[in-house]
Amino acid sequence: MKALLKIFVILSVIIFFAGCKEKYTPKPREYFRIDFPEKNYYFINNALPYNFEIPDYAHIEQDADNPENPFWINIEIPSNKAEVHLSYYALPEKKPDNRLKLNEFMEESRKLAYKHSIKADAITEQVFMNPDKQVFGLIYRIEGNAASPLQFFLTDSTRHFLRGALYIRDVPNIDSLQPVIDFLEPDVIRLIESTSWN
Repeated sequence: MKALLKIFVILSVIIFFAGCKEKYTPKPREYFRIDFPEKNYYFINNALPYNFEIPDYAHIEQDADNPENPFWINIEIPSNKAEVHLSYYALPEKKPDNRLKLNEFMEESRKLAYKHSIKADAITEQVFMNPDKQVFGLIYRIEGNAASPLQFFLTDSTRHFLRGALYIRDVPNIDSLQPVIDFLEPDVIRLIESTSWN
């Protein structure tokens, strides 16, 4: 019995030391290869109080969460699990109410953009002006692991106010999402630059 125990202990020590010779190295994290389609745009001209261009790999849907607002839409980009939420508000016609509402909507847009500052590395603001079409606004670029990397608002300052936000329906990991963000940002900028009012 003692001899059997000795053999067992010796074999256990040999196996222990023999098993520790090879060093373990973890495999590096891999990311999916993403193929992007060619960019072709078409103009959306419908019953909305605003018009713009979108890429042909996107489509428009009514915002199902806000059926009481017929001018709130989502631009769906299913191949990239992304969408642009657009919220439209008509400004009051009377002058003092008009200015107050415009300021309220602009402040609300700022708050919604800076709500991401907890996860963001930086938030930059860019003024947008297209005087020929009476479209003015502000673009917020939100860098880092934020759920919405790009937000904006557009207005003519008298009748129309349009707010937009790009969302990617995936875990915010900037390392893997940056190629998608880089691909979609020009589409959102094209939407902003091509916007006009009805």
